[in-house]
Formats: sequence, structure tokens, C-alpha cells
Amino acid sequence: MALICDTAPLYAAMDRADTDHETCRQLLSNSSERLLVPAPVVVELEWLASSRLGLQPFSSFLADVEADDVTIVDLIRADYVRIRELLTRYADLKPGFVDAAVVAIVERLNEQKLATPDHRHFTTIRPKHTDAIELLPH
Repeated sequence: MALICDTAPLYAAMDRADTDHETCRQLLSNSSERLLVPAPVVVELEWLASSRLGLQPFSSFLADVEADDVTIVDLIRADYVRIRELLTRYADLKPGFVDAAVVAIVERLNEQKLATPDHRHFTTIRPKHTDAIELLPH
């Protein structure tokens, strides 16, 4: 089992001014499960962290990847098919490419949990493999 991470908890753990900082920092640092980060999340995280916090926090994230504390999950062809389906089906919700990619990877890896405080998108989108994804932190 693994804990797939959306952008928000990774960013919150970096930004001490974020209202979810301590909760997300503890969730990620205390997880006994492997932390998996979808590749599109990395791009979004870099943009947010670099534009708001400077280079150091994202550099620390890359050091975690280098140390094998975090695993990046690349998209495969089937994920792009599913992303398109999700973007079409939930067009009114406007989940965006990154959120749809996160759902596609959660489904492909048959995971039941997702680290994200984004309950708006992830409680509305219905995954194929389970009735609902457990969102952490609660």
C-alpha cells in the first residue's frame, strides 16, 4: 500500500504560513506508507513553491525524490485516456488536468487513499475501483 499525494498537502507541508501546514507536514512525515507523487503534481508543485517560497523548498522535495523517500509515478497511455474521460464527464466541476491525472493514477494503482485537503473535487469525482477515495488528512 502507498499514499498518493496531490499537490496541496505537499505544498502545505512546505509553507509554514499555510493553514494546513502542520497537519500536512505530520501526515507526510509520519506516514508508514510509500509516498507516491503523480508526475503532473511535480510540475504544479514546482510552480507554486518557486513562485511563492523560492527555490529551497522545492529543492528539498527533489532531494527527497533523490533519496528515494518519495516516488514519482509517470503517466502511461491508459492514464491519458482516463484523464480525458474525467475532464469530459466532470467538465462543470473543472477539475483540471492535474486532478484528473491524480484520480487516474489512484485508479490504476488500485489505491484507496489520497493525501489532499481538496474535498471539493475529490469527493465529487467517482473512481472506477471503489465507491469513494478516503481523503487524508480527515
